[in-house]
Amino acid sequence: MPFMKVFTTAQIRELDAYTIEHEPVASIELMERAALACTQWLCAHFDRHANLIMLTGPGNNGGDGWAIARLLADKGYTGIRLYQTSSSSSLSPDAAINRQRLLEQHKVPVSVIDSTEQFPEIRSTDIVIDALFGSGLSRLLSGPAAELVKYVNKSGCRVISIDIPSGLMGEDNSGNTAENTIIADHTLTFQFPKLAFFFPENEVFIGDWTILDIGLCMKGVEEMNSPYCYIERDNVTRIIKPRSKFSHKGTYGHALLIAGSYGMMGAAILASRACLRTGAGLVSAHIPVKGYEIMQASVPEVIVNLDPSEEFFSRVPDLIPYKAVGIGPGTGTRAIVLKAFKDLLQKYTGPMVIDADALNLLAARKELIGQIPMNSILTPHPKEFERIAGPCKNGYDRIMKQTDFARHHNVILVYKGAYTTITLPDGSCYINSTGNPGMASGGSGDVLTGMILSLLAQGYDPADAAITGVYLHGLAGDIAAQRTGRQSLIASDIIDNIGNAFLNTEIV
Repeated sequence: MPFMKVFTTAQIRELDAYTIEHEPVASIELMERAALACTQWLCAHFDRHANLIMLTGPGNNGGDGWAIARLLADKGYTGIRLYQTSSSSSLSPDAAINRQRLLEQHKVPVSVIDSTEQFPEIRSTDIVIDALFGSGLSRLLSGPAAELVKYVNKSGCRVISIDIPSGLMGEDNSGNTAENTIIADHTLTFQFPKLAFFFPENEVFIGDWTILDIGLCMKGVEEMNSPYCYIERDNVTRIIKPRSKFSHKGTYGHALLIAGSYGMMGAAILASRACLRTGAGLVSAHIPVKGYEIMQASVPEVIVNLDPSEEFFSRVPDLIPYKAVGIGPGTGTRAIVLKAFKDLLQKYTGPMVIDADALNLLAARKELIGQIPMNSILTPHPKEFERIAGPCKNGYDRIMKQTDFARHHNVILVYKGAYTTITLPDGSCYINSTGNPGMASGGSGDVLTGMILSLLAQGYDPADAAITGVYLHGLAGDIAAQRTGRQSLIASDIIDNIGNAFLNTEIV
């Protein structure tokens, strides 16, 4: 199954036009598909006695609203009130058609808002359906439209936005005004998520979101290029390699994990356990002498490779036996560690996994970034990313910086967080669909390092290792959260459910 593409709003308009031309289908019928999909969702979530306030704007998003109101009324919803925020003469052609269809139905009362005094009375128990402005919005909201948005946001009622919350742009909102943007509880978007949905500063506006299939022409989707892809289960199922009956531990690679320091051996243990659980044939942990007993006792399956130093990573071991190398969890950033890290970058030429303190060393010595082996996988959290790539104004600015960093340095960059993003040297970006807030707990990143390292050692292409590791990591966290709750989830719970994540992605 191909990855779901994430398109810009301009591209989505092109796909609408392509569908209308090549299916062929009239634009009004495509609008009817969208309205029907929304209606079915609304019927599944609200009963026929719900008080629904439909707010419509002048464009096709407003046209969706007119059509949804008519379809809901046909299904016996009697508590609908529709408010038109623009003159009838200014409506888009399809919105005008749907307005006429609703008026001829004679089931839904319609009011026109010409001033703030005509804003509808909204009670906290009402449900507002926001069909004011869709993803085609090209300017900031101002005047009466902005005042109406503020009025709705202050009402305390539940809000369902059609396509995208009114006032929000589909990609870059750096110049937008937050107070003039609808705060939705749920957004019903068409065919594809918008890029803006994946940025943390927009969560408050979008709420939960659902993709509704409106039957856009798949040939057009296949032909249109986008650097952005959304990772789903079937994508990872296709990547995961089946195991041969006659395979042995040597078949699945030998991973070297350089991790831990005195007082920080937990990171090494978590990463080592995750590496094993993800299927590496052999895992060697290169650790300081004082970590020997705890590692042997905690993870007996791991081969312990002792550093000469009592407390820190100080010397690169013989690298010949290893298929992949990972470094960083809990190593510290002392001068002795920096010296050994420099030596590793000179000696190891294959892709490696670089995390945590190794990233902090790169941030402190940016000249070392140019020495990272091609297609290595860097796994920063937000602060670590800003240390190596510079501060970011917002999510859109960050994803641009992330893409540029991966392309410029020929590395794979995994930006950890909600909707973890993976950028490749070719400029493509993969957005993860798994994971939950319970994973915001110490050690979760160490687990991810071990998982990606394991896949790399097993011979996965570095991009596939990053994509698969990130997806399975989030899925294991989701399965764990179902059992422990989000508040109680810890990194070990993720490790304990890696096997369940693999089972979930098996081909039935």
